[in-house]
Amino acid sequence: MNKKVIVGNILNALEAGLVAAVKASDQAHETATHSENKAENKFDTLGLEAAYLAHGQSQRVLECEAEIASFKLILESPFQEDTAAELGSLVQLEDSRGQKRSVYIGPCSGGVRVRVGELDIVVVTPQAPLCKVLLGKMEGDEIEFGQVLEVIIEII
Repeated sequence: MNKKVIVGNILNALEAGLVAAVKASDQAHETATHSENKAENKFDTLGLEAAYLAHGQSQRVLECEAEIASFKLILESPFQEDTAAELGSLVQLEDSRGQKRSVYIGPCSGGVRVRVGELDIVVVTPQAPLCKVLLGKMEGDEIEFGQVLEVIIEII
């Protein structure tokens, strides 16, 4: 499995999110500045509410740009083989029932899902409970997460 392909797919998903955030921000800004939304009295707050929404949407655009920049830094970093689970690792887990799942340890954007070939991958961040258990573990290590005992079958 090529980690550059995985990170590339994550970047594609984040860039799609950025496009949506920019569109939402533009719409909110247009609503906030539209002449029909000018306050006619002190109780008319539609324009003010739209301005708050526009500000929040602008903040989301900045967050999306920062997330993309974080993953681009990972893409530029050399990938190491045969290391413990760390930032930038793809970890494949198998539970006692034989069910497998794959997680990518990213700097941000926890919960983003991508499909690479036949593999469904979920981004987890160091703040996530599962990631806290995984960090520093090696292939073959057993971890207990909730009620489920899982084995790390591969770290890429």
